Amino acid sequence: MLPLLLVTVVAVRHRSVLAEGFAQVGTARWPWLLAAAGATCLTWVAAACTRQGAVPERLPAGRLLVTQFAAGAANHLLPTGLGASAVNLRFMTVCGLTPARSSAALALYLLAESVGRVGLLAALLLAFPGALRFGSLLPEGWAGPLLLAAGAVLVAAVGVLVAVRRLRRAVRSFLRTALGEARSVHALPSRALALWGGALAFPALQAASLVLVGVAFGLSVPPAHMALAYLAATVAVALVPTPGGLGSVEAALVVALVAVGGAAAVATAVVLVFRIITVWLPLLPGALTLGALVRLKVI
Repeated sequence: MLPLLLVTVVAVRHRSVLAEGFAQVGTARWPWLLAAAGATCLTWVAAACTRQGAVPERLPAGRLLVTQFAAGAANHLLPTGLGASAVNLRFMTVCGLTPARSSAALALYLLAESVGRVGLLAALLLAFPGALRFGSLLPEGWAGPLLLAAGAVLVAAVGVLVAVRRLRRAVRSFLRTALGEARSVHALPSRALALWGGALAFPALQAASLVLVGVAFGLSVPPAHMALAYLAATVAVALVPTPGGLGSVEAALVVALVAVGGAAAVATAVVLVFRIITVWLPLLPGALTLGALVRLKVI
């Protein structure tokens, strides 16, 4: 709840900017918004491809695609992607995979998605090195506390592994299963292509949706810079434990779009409509689909 509280405080302090953003919503060009909705729909296809690429067995394509749509709704009930992970674990278990193999496939999916997102971000940073002004995104002296916190987490994790023998055995068993699954998947070219192609397509389509919304509002930022802002913002808030990134993603996206040269009011309108298209409009039908899949024992 703490990130939501902090975002609420920031929103109240900058309520005039939010009001200007809402006032800009009526100026959007609707064909571009429809194209953004189409790109959002394709993200579920990309997610389904990546999930299929993470297991050697062939999963039922129709049920897999519908499950990804439902997983999006579950993602807004639990923090840090746990909802979608739980839905997909249950789906793979119903499809006949053991819990150990389902967990290994989930880990491979998360690894591929992270590599795809960070890889796209790195490629855009190399192509447009001056587009994103990090000084305007991060406070002074941020590197020291961040490195200190990361070091403390790493030391704590190693300490727990050293101290708890049962945990060491469980981690070794999981790593053996995960490495075996990764070798099996990469021995099949079609699975490897689905895994890494989907992992790259998923964040690219999300970024494309934001770009299309930005074009709909006439945001004075080059499309590649908008995509860079999206990837930087989502990577930065990936570990913020709010359901579906609620609040944290919106704040980071507005800051990132302003950092690449967008006007604050227009950037706020772009982010609000982008989140409506990608989160709030699919939420109710996704929740209904999730309930239907549970009743039908698909998950």
